[in-house]
Amino acid sequence: MNQVCEIPGANLAIARGAFPNPERDVDPASAAGEQQAVLGGGCFWCVEAVFKEIDGVNSVTSGYSGDGAHNADYKTVCSGTTNHAEVVSVRFDPKRTSFGQLLKIYFAVAHDPTQKDRQGGDLGRQYRSAIFTLDDAQKEVAEAYIRQLDDAGVFNDPIVTEVVPLEIFHEAEAYHHNYAELNPQQGYIAAVAAPKVAKLRKQFGDKLKASTS
Repeated sequence: MNQVCEIPGANLAIARGAFPNPERDVDPASAAGEQQAVLGGGCFWCVEAVFKEIDGVNSVTSGYSGDGAHNADYKTVCSGTTNHAEVVSVRFDPKRTSFGQLLKIYFAVAHDPTQKDRQGGDLGRQYRSAIFTLDDAQKEVAEAYIRQLDDAGVFNDPIVTEVVPLEIFHEAEAYHHNYAELNPQQGYIAAVAAPKVAKLRKQFGDKLKASTS
């Protein structure tokens, strides 16, 4: 069973003006085997493009969470008539990265957590900011980090990210997988996903896989 641990000196990053490390994290000693994080932050093409580059991430799969299998398809979700969010399932090695460190990139690069039921020009609850937690440890770490970021005034506006238990992850249609990588010239990818990846490489170069650093 995953446990939470305190991270000594995590808040020192705030004093240097950098995006802070989480003060609490899932204890790697209690995280046996591959772990999973399910995160919603707008269009899953863009969020996937960011997390695919992180060292310790084994796979990133686009999908839907928040509603049932009967309406877990792209056309229906995009209609805004479901409670699904576009999400990514990030499978990672806890010996090389952590749930807390993935959350740091999620908040710092992958999306704007102060926008409710939207990301930029993408409007609707399907684009909401949401962390779908797999256990109590993830819930505790996510809620603690949101409080930490709000208390530090990292963003000008309050964070509106939802923290809810994961019921089920529905994998998206095959053509969504690796979409940004396979379609770099597509207008939306060039305008939205590419700048996020560039920001990741600039600000978190030490966290990238060797092939992308």
